[in-house]
Amino acid sequence: MARADLDKQPGDVRRMFDAVAERYDVTNDVLSLGQDRRWRKEVIAAVAPRPGELVLDLAAGTGTSSRPFADAGATVVPCDFSLGMLRVGKEHEPELPFTAGDGTRLPFADDVFDAVTISFGLRNIVDPGAGLREMRRVTRPGGRLVVCEFSHPTWAPFRTAYVEYLMRALPPIARAVSSSPDAYVYLAESIRSWPGQAALADLVADAGWQDPQWRNLSAGIVALHRATA
Repeated sequence: MARADLDKQPGDVRRMFDAVAERYDVTNDVLSLGQDRRWRKEVIAAVAPRPGELVLDLAAGTGTSSRPFADAGATVVPCDFSLGMLRVGKEHEPELPFTAGDGTRLPFADDVFDAVTISFGLRNIVDPGAGLREMRRVTRPGGRLVVCEFSHPTWAPFRTAYVEYLMRALPPIARAVSSSPDAYVYLAESIRSWPGQAALADLVADAGWQDPQWRNLSAGIVALHRATA
């Protein structure tokens, strides 16, 4: 579900994620220099799942982000639009209830989940505002939203170096470790064009969520946004 300004259609991006599914987690670990593990831990801490709660992990991919919720005693539903990702995830985590779903038309009833989280997937929804409204629809009153997404480094010199890394270093590294390196050119472009921290907080509020706040991780490479239903 790509954004129109990146000249890809929903089917194109779905096929792209299907193509990278086999080595997706390994590639992310290499490209992030291992930081993705820390970011996942921060997401779990922000959601603070409790035993018996129902958590939606949207854009869950292969389920790497979902397993810690289950380990904490919550019931987690990993949901993704890529069947390739879901197949790989089901092979690795057969007990998790992987579910195919479009972020703008979630296959769940209203007011179901205690918490909804999405990590590095909101920018791949064709209409992020519509995606946030769908997440609000399926979250019970008082429930929690946690969005972990690439953002804008806060220190200007580092921001310049980071953009250079995305556009110059990331594609050759991806060619060495990914099953579909061209996909990472699109991903680099999508990160560069994504709105900053305050703009995303405004988008969250416009979708009906209350009291959106954010916290920078890794000097603003990633931002963790939280809000309540």
